Amino acid sequence: MRIPAHSVCTAIRDDIVAGVYERGGRLTEELLARRYGVSRVPVREALRTLEAEGFVVTRRHAGACVAEPTEQEAADLLEMRMLLEPLGASRAAQRRTEAHLKVLRGLVRLGQERARRGNSEDLRSLGGWFHETLAQASGSHALTSTLTQLRHKIAWMYAVEAPANPVESWAEHGAIVDAVARGDAERARAITALHTEHSTGAHRLRFGTGERAERVRNSQHPVNMSGVRH
Repeated sequence: MRIPAHSVCTAIRDDIVAGVYERGGRLTEELLARRYGVSRVPVREALRTLEAEGFVVTRRHAGACVAEPTEQEAADLLEMRMLLEPLGASRAAQRRTEAHLKVLRGLVRLGQERARRGNSEDLRSLGGWFHETLAQASGSHALTSTLTQLRHKIAWMYAVEAPANPVESWAEHGAIVDAVARGDAERARAITALHTEHSTGAHRLRFGTGERAERVRNSQHPVNMSGVRH
């Protein structure tokens, strides 16, 4: 049975994000094919996709290698996320389905329950599912795929500290869902912008000094949230 290239691509990408392959390290088709138990054809296709996504670069005399992003490139990703996630929430308020709302509300209930109990083990994965579902609710395949790729690359480049106040963080998730449920696009955008700004402060570069990322965080204009938080 031929294993599809997208499955191989997902496996390689996950291993890059997890740090199995170091930045700048070579990715030979033969070794990858052996590791994932496939032929070299899906590996070759996967490497082309990962190069287009920015995880892999092709170098003369070396072939495919894991990319080595700069601090500026890493900081740009956080800035893009701060712009696109509020847009996704705004679109979700206009296009969400009842199925999306059901999933979002269920995730908020679980997240708030675990936050109150101080059980932080599941909160990161719950948060990831929440934002993935919110992006899907935008009804835009292009926006959803872009945000998914951003999350992968940010997870690769940054270590994320647990929220100082997880209860407050999940209260923000709940407020986003309330706005989306009411179809209030501007409120959904504003609360998501505030939430994204808060979460960005918990990101720490896995390489370099982190000065550029810190400048991005400090350069954000404060969001006018008057009337939003109660």
